[in-house]
Amino acid sequence: MNTNPTCSEGNRTLVGNPENLDSRDWMDLVYNNYDKKFGFKSVFGYNSPEIFNLSSLVTFSVPYNRLEGTFPFDLGFNLPNLQVLNAGHNLLTGSLPASLSNASNLVEFDITGSLFTGKISIDFGGLPNLWWLILASNPLGSDLEFFDSLTNCRNLKVLDLSDCEFGGSLPYSLANLSTNLLSLRLGNNEISGDISVGIENLINLTEVQLQKNKFTGNIPAVLGNVSKLQLLDMSENELLGRIPPELSKLRRLYLLHLNKNHLNGNIPLSFGDFQYLQDLDLSENNLSGEIPKSLMSLSSLTLSLNLAENRLSGFLPSEVGRLRNLEYLDLSENRLSGEIPVSLGSCSTLERLNMAGNSFNGHIPSSFSTLRGLEYLNLSRNNLSGQVPGFFQTMSFKNLNLSFNQFEGNLPSEGIFRNASAFSVTGNNNLCGGIPDLRLPYCQTDEAGNGKSSGHGLELMIPLLSGLLALVLIMSLIIIRRLTKTKTETFVSSHSEIRMFSRITYDSLYKATNGFCSACLIGAGSFGSVYKAVLDSGRKIVAVKVFRVENRGNIKSFMSECRALRDIRHRNLVKIYSACSASDYSGNEFKALVFEFMPNGSLESWLHGYPNEQNPNEGSRILGVRQRLNIAVDVAYALEYLHHHCQRTIVHCDLKPSNILLDDDMVAHLGDFGLSKFVPEFISKSHSMSSSVGVRGTIGYAPPEYGLGSNYSPDGDVYSFGILLLEMFTGKRPTDTAFKDGLNLHNHVKMALPKKSTKFSTRR
Repeated sequence: MNTNPTCSEGNRTLVGNPENLDSRDWMDLVYNNYDKKFGFKSVFGYNSPEIFNLSSLVTFSVPYNRLEGTFPFDLGFNLPNLQVLNAGHNLLTGSLPASLSNASNLVEFDITGSLFTGKISIDFGGLPNLWWLILASNPLGSDLEFFDSLTNCRNLKVLDLSDCEFGGSLPYSLANLSTNLLSLRLGNNEISGDISVGIENLINLTEVQLQKNKFTGNIPAVLGNVSKLQLLDMSENELLGRIPPELSKLRRLYLLHLNKNHLNGNIPLSFGDFQYLQDLDLSENNLSGEIPKSLMSLSSLTLSLNLAENRLSGFLPSEVGRLRNLEYLDLSENRLSGEIPVSLGSCSTLERLNMAGNSFNGHIPSSFSTLRGLEYLNLSRNNLSGQVPGFFQTMSFKNLNLSFNQFEGNLPSEGIFRNASAFSVTGNNNLCGGIPDLRLPYCQTDEAGNGKSSGHGLELMIPLLSGLLALVLIMSLIIIRRLTKTKTETFVSSHSEIRMFSRITYDSLYKATNGFCSACLIGAGSFGSVYKAVLDSGRKIVAVKVFRVENRGNIKSFMSECRALRDIRHRNLVKIYSACSASDYSGNEFKALVFEFMPNGSLESWLHGYPNEQNPNEGSRILGVRQRLNIAVDVAYALEYLHHHCQRTIVHCDLKPSNILLDDDMVAHLGDFGLSKFVPEFISKSHSMSSSVGVRGTIGYAPPEYGLGSNYSPDGDVYSFGILLLEMFTGKRPTDTAFKDGLNLHNHVKMALPKKSTKFSTRR
């Protein structure tokens, strides 16, 4: 470590050795050496023993570095006034010091994503003020005996022990944890036994994650009494019995995952009583009976409905058409029959639809032509008949599987049907036409003008019958082998897989941008540059945001965008396709994000009459009042989703016209989450949370309090949205040079309003 280090705190620069710095300066020094690899002993050890004398130290926060080493065994004795200890996402090892029991003022303890091991010997009973305890993603690998001491932490609100290799069973002391507890995360461990150990006593829980364990027994019906519960995930366990109808009393629930268990019986009819449920996964169980009509009427379902791999039977209710905002529907591998409801065409936001492995019959409804956003469609292994719809040629499919049905007639040859690797029609013996790669017979035309398979080819093949028979046998063996290997050859049926980014290399991005040439450059800023790129052999146009990694803040921005965009999906947010963290050809660090390309550029260029960003010769562009209103509504929808409908509230922190992008249809998409921040659900919207990274946002758009205390909250985004509205309908930026001597955008608008209408605010 440099013996004469420097760091910045606001506009102040600190220079000198550790012994010359007070406790706050020392913490800034450590935090601002981001991504520099030095041993933890450089902080806590032989090189700087002075830190042991900082008994007044209140906050020690060094997450997302490469710190190595162990915690000193006497850490809690030397820092008795410590309130915040956050060392997550480092390379720290060893056991957690028992002396932390002496840090009685500790409020927040977070070591997420490190390498700590050994049995937890901390007596949490000595930490009465503790409200945030996150030990997640550390191979601690012991039992949960320390739970008994947690019962004395009466202020505990967040407990995250996920992915720690804990075993044994849930201790009965769980029922005696603080009733203030809001979040209980025990997922991805080896915990076994019964869930019914008094969890219903924690009446203020909003989040329970027990997924990927070895729990057995029934789902406790008394969970329905935890009325504030919003997220319940008990997937990938060994739970038995029926799904208790009492769960439907959880009216605030927005996510319910019970998939990959051994549940049986019917889907409760009462599930239609949910009011806010957005994501329901009951797949890979032994559920039977019909799909309740009430469930298909649940208009709140927007993210996913997954009922795959059960024993559901009967018809698909026509009420499915009420799921107008649903993005993902999977009914595959059941025993459903009858015709596909015409009303399914009303689900206009569907992106993925899987109905494979059932007994659906009849034709594909013409109403499917309205599913313009559908990217993945799997209707394989049913009894569907008729012709393959011609309108499929005009849809934006990425993958289409119609194999093993009874389709007949002329197969289209445009759109997706031009790429043999993107669709499958195997097992439809009466199809003809199509692209030459498929080697289907030529089509004859009957009296009605419909195509049908020609018989002339058969006459020509009679002399080769014996050879073809051998070929057919070989192909049959290949097909049978493939079918036994995978149930669905090309369709991604796992909801978790949908949310994973596809991997992309530096080499592919280099080639897709012609070596990041200036001709492909479409924008630049302090973060780096944005390039237009062509991937998938010219089939996919994307925008590649390349970060200037020499700036430490840009790497944080990259990580913030990855965390924010990992799990969120909304039509008014810019869609992310992939992320790349690698080295370039010179061995330098390279970080980039790959986004959906927006042909109409940013709102900034439209508001202020700039030439088209991709076609400068097109001249100025003007937005009409109705277009401005539609864009404002789109942005409002995006903010509402981030603030109220995500698993954890997200504050964007940098809402401005240049971060609002417009697609072909002038639909607005909010982008640039480099300054975004997660806010725990239990934080009141009326209270902001402080940040130590300096002023967030852009001058003119950020609320005044961001400049004073670096605070962030959903209300800050609302303030920025108000400024955005004023700019959109006046055409003036908040930083316009005309605004001086006390005049600002607010007063400018106020003066233009009638005297009786001058009371307005950008606040909600």
